[in-house]
Amino acid sequence: MAAVLALGACANPDTGTQSASSNSGTRTKGTPIARDPYPSTYRVFPGQPTLVTNVTILDGEGGRIDNGSILFADGKIVEVAQSIAAPDGATVIDGQGKWLTPGVIDVHSHLGNYPSPGVAAHSDGNEATNPVTAEVWAEHSVWPQDPGFARALANGGVTTLQILPGSANLFGGRSVTLKNVYGRTVQAMKFPGAPYGMKMACGENPKRVYGGKGRMPSTRMGNMAVNRATWAKAAEYRTKWVKYEEDGGTAPARDLQMETLRGVLDGDILVHNHCYRADEMALVMDMAKEFGYKVTAFHHAVEAYKIADLLKANGTCAAVWADWWGFKMESYDAITENLAILEKEGACGLIHSDDANGIQRLNQEIAKVVAAATRSGINISKEQAWRWAAITPAKALGIDDVTGSLRAGKMADIVLWNGDPFSVYTRPDRVWVDGALLFDANNPRLRPVSDFELGQPGEGDVK
Repeated sequence: MAAVLALGACANPDTGTQSASSNSGTRTKGTPIARDPYPSTYRVFPGQPTLVTNVTILDGEGGRIDNGSILFADGKIVEVAQSIAAPDGATVIDGQGKWLTPGVIDVHSHLGNYPSPGVAAHSDGNEATNPVTAEVWAEHSVWPQDPGFARALANGGVTTLQILPGSANLFGGRSVTLKNVYGRTVQAMKFPGAPYGMKMACGENPKRVYGGKGRMPSTRMGNMAVNRATWAKAAEYRTKWVKYEEDGGTAPARDLQMETLRGVLDGDILVHNHCYRADEMALVMDMAKEFGYKVTAFHHAVEAYKIADLLKANGTCAAVWADWWGFKMESYDAITENLAILEKEGACGLIHSDDANGIQRLNQEIAKVVAAATRSGINISKEQAWRWAAITPAKALGIDDVTGSLRAGKMADIVLWNGDPFSVYTRPDRVWVDGALLFDANNPRLRPVSDFELGQPGEGDVK
């Protein structure tokens, strides 16, 4: 998301802003608030031109090439084809018996906010002090040294992930999309140009947390009432700021909660809504229409299969598990064919983890869905299914123009698997992020280890 810079009072040919002194007949516009005060400082790690040949390629968009080749250099994919001549100086890897895919993208993670070791001192994902905390930003809790980032890269081939606040609150705060690289600061991990997300939650969590404190909301109707009142306030806040930015005058008072919600209403911030039951998802989509915003994706969504047509009509995705269910009432009516039915009905579906261990095996989660689909008579090919971890989550994060598939010009975020990734026996052989080799199973020096882990038992976790 491009930063919106504060405008000065003097003439600015790039923005069209003029001072009153430069043209007495022109009204001075108000100064907008900077939209990205914590910009990405991510820099691509050094890489070298690489050609992988004789490999089974799943391109992340539903395509497959057997015995294919891929060339990448300068951080970008150069060519994907049946056969590619090796340029001078390129590293050539024979992929015989191996598979190659785009890097796995997880839209629902709490790594860094609930890092390992999992102790109270590290519990920074839920600001459970108010049902509306849209003013908090997940990135301000992310601990870059969380060993879970390396586990996700080395064991799961995860190259991009969205870090969300927890689901205690109706409005949990802003999410952040990260490149899965180690950095001293979270800004060094921030995916350049990725829009912010905003975490919402419906159902049992908010009503349990705040009902347990003897305050509103304590029911699902209370959830909706607080949501609607908050959106009404946000719409009013947006109107005041738009008027000021267009006409000038005295700037309205800043409200950090409302700034995030205004970003949603402006279409700059994407809504990711924790929600399980079909009836609640339908209500939330109606609420979005009432206040003029869009739900980008429902997360968990165990009953998405019941409203595949509504999700499709609203252009809303469902990020789901393969088979987690039954741990509370709203997760009870789950079926293993959930994601397969969404696919069959033409709705947007994708896989996600919400778990520091599950993120290391999203390839196996996809395999479980394909197996469940086959048993129920729904035929889904492997190349079709891999979209659930590649281009579809990239779209849900607003970054599909630069990553999520193996196309020339896109980021070289790539995983070479040591076998069929739909097998429980398969693991990443090599992982590249922007063309830089960050993990090599055959090279102990290329297993990323957090500074925090150095000297600790199990350093690097080579299980």
